[in-house]
Amino acid sequence: MFPIRDHNPSDNTPFVTWGLIAANVIVFLLYFPQLASSPPQLMAFYNEWALIPANAAQGIDSHTLVTSMFLHGGWLHLIMNMLFLYIFGDNIEDLLGHIGYLIFYLAGGVAAAFVQMISDPSSAVPVVGASGAIAGVMGGYLLMFPRARVDILVFLVVFIRIFTLPAWIILAIWFALQLVNGAAAGTGGEGGVAYWAHAGGFVAGVILLLPAWLKRGGPDFWTQTHGTPPHAETRPTFRGVSPRDPFEDGPIRSLREDRGAMPLRGAAGAGRLSASRIPRSGRTTPPTPPPRRGPWSGGS
Repeated sequence: MFPIRDHNPSDNTPFVTWGLIAANVIVFLLYFPQLASSPPQLMAFYNEWALIPANAAQGIDSHTLVTSMFLHGGWLHLIMNMLFLYIFGDNIEDLLGHIGYLIFYLAGGVAAAFVQMISDPSSAVPVVGASGAIAGVMGGYLLMFPRARVDILVFLVVFIRIFTLPAWIILAIWFALQLVNGAAAGTGGEGGVAYWAHAGGFVAGVILLLPAWLKRGGPDFWTQTHGTPPHAETRPTFRGVSPRDPFEDGPIRSLREDRGAMPLRGAAGAGRLSASRIPRSGRTTPPTPPPRRGPWSGGS
């Protein structure tokens, strides 16, 4: 189960999010294809630029607190991290502005590195990946937009299903898995996964955005925005895989944007206004909007 897209494109062009994705991809292409066939050379490269907790704990190679978040251990590692950044990054950038978002992203990545270092300060295993910084973005997203709707891809044996869920459910499950897997793995990373860096980055993201949330009214901010980004929502539908939105009636039918549907407005992402429901001559009564729900309830 993993998210594939959200329904909340940002109002402004997310230049920093795109720039971070580009930077990660370019850096990866500069070293991995050339060094992947030579494990000793790849390890030597990681020893220079990746985070090694034992060294960082002694103040050695402090630059790796930042450089490590632009390195990845393989194609799948890179693709999954960039997908998560693409889904969750633009709305946080829209909220904080370009410079504020970049500072927030880097701070979350450094905090994640510190948590991983504290969890196993004697480890000499290089730690790479943007996961910690992206986990910070996800934590901030949970705090600011708990009801934003996200599509997830679920593999059920030989069947594939796509469901739409509120962000808080997806992110809460993801965070719980990091804690459970981190506890099972102990201080180190099981299977090469730095679970405590993920958990630390996620918590750091919540803490870093807490002042912004309180400044906007705290719970009142959720009431005003209904827990979603305060701008137009797009509504995808899916064909061929029979997916459903468990919080709404009826199947989602087409993978293309429904051309006959009007975009939903942020908080009002409550019902679907299709062309067939627009009042025509002789029909002056607009469709009745669905009732509002609390910001943490499912659906809209």
